[in-house]
Formats: sequence, structure tokens, C-alpha cells
Amino acid sequence: MKPQEIEDKSFKIIEEEAGEHGFNEQEWPVVRRMIHTSADFDYIKSIRFYPGAIKAGIQAILQGKNIITDTNMARVGIRKKEVHGFGGKVSCMIADEAVAKLAKEAGTTRALAAVDMAAKQMEGGIYVVGNAPTALLRLMELIREKKANPALIIGFPVGFVNAAESKDELMTLEFPYITNRGRKGGSNIAASIINALAIMAFQKKNI
Repeated sequence: MKPQEIEDKSFKIIEEEAGEHGFNEQEWPVVRRMIHTSADFDYIKSIRFYPGAIKAGIQAILQGKNIITDTNMARVGIRKKEVHGFGGKVSCMIADEAVAKLAKEAGTTRALAAVDMAAKQMEGGIYVVGNAPTALLRLMELIREKKANPALIIGFPVGFVNAAESKDELMTLEFPYITNRGRKGGSNIAASIINALAIMAFQKKNI
């Protein structure tokens, strides 16, 4: 089978097994791609969308705004064709020497320091957290302090320490986000959401 045939068949299976889900025409492509990436139907129950979040993400991509990730795994997993086609850039600062130096001097994680370094670059764009709760917590601090203003937060830190808690805090923030309840998440899931948004942006442009 060709790659597109495999994807089409996978989506058909997902549609059949998901049944009635209650998501609208913009939400379901996001959730479906998350399931396609993980084979985990739990996201149907745990996903949370801030009102207007999908629209904000699509507009950011259409406008060629920066997409910044907390891990290189998430960066690599994002489809570049659609994003670059709109003039956007996908980057991750976690491995930058300046970030490592800042983290060492401040006694913080590199993920947190990377958020500080990216504050200006994320203006109007999308910040993607697929691993580090410290990155998500710091991002929310900067937003509250009006030191950062992305169009959308993708918040999917994974693990046992502060992952669920950081996402619970995100859901109290009056700011566009896509996240989920609980410990599950990861860079692959976070990237899949950007990919769904990028495909919808491409389709919107070509209607």
C-alpha cells in the first residue's frame, strides 16, 4: 500500500471506532490526527480546546508566523511543506549554546530558558510544548506578565511530575490553547496538532 492509502485506511478505521464524538468540523481533524499518531482513543475524552484556538492557530500559519517547539523531536515531526509554503519557520532553541548558558547561570532547565530566549520570536505565532512542564509553566508566567504573546499555545507535556498539573493551570488561563487532561502527551502528539492545523490552513487557502 502507498502512504496515502495507509493513512486513508487508518482514518476510516478511526472514524468507525470513534463513532459519535461531538467534535465540530475543525476540532475533529485535530483529534483524529492525534489518534492516528498514537492509536490512543483516550484523547477523545481528554482533549480541551479554548474557544477560537483552532482559528487562531490556522491564522498564525496562514500569516507565516513562527512556530517554536520545546523539543527537536516536535520540530522534526512537524510538516514543513505547508508551514514553509506560507512563509513560516519551525524552530527549537533547546540546543542553543546561549540557552544552555542562561539555564546554567539561572539554575533552571534548558526548556525554561528556551522559553525566555524565544519570547520575542513567538509574537503572534505558536509555541508548542510536547515534553517539559517547566516550559509550559514559564510560558504562562511570561504571558501573564505581558512579556510574551503567541497566538496559540499547544500544551502537551508528558510524564509524572507537573505534567498534568501544568496543563490544569493552562486551562485556567484566558488565552488560546489546545491541551489535554492528565499525564499523557508528548512531542509526537504536539506535532500532530500543528500538522492538522497546517493541513487545514492549506485547504482554506485553496478553497
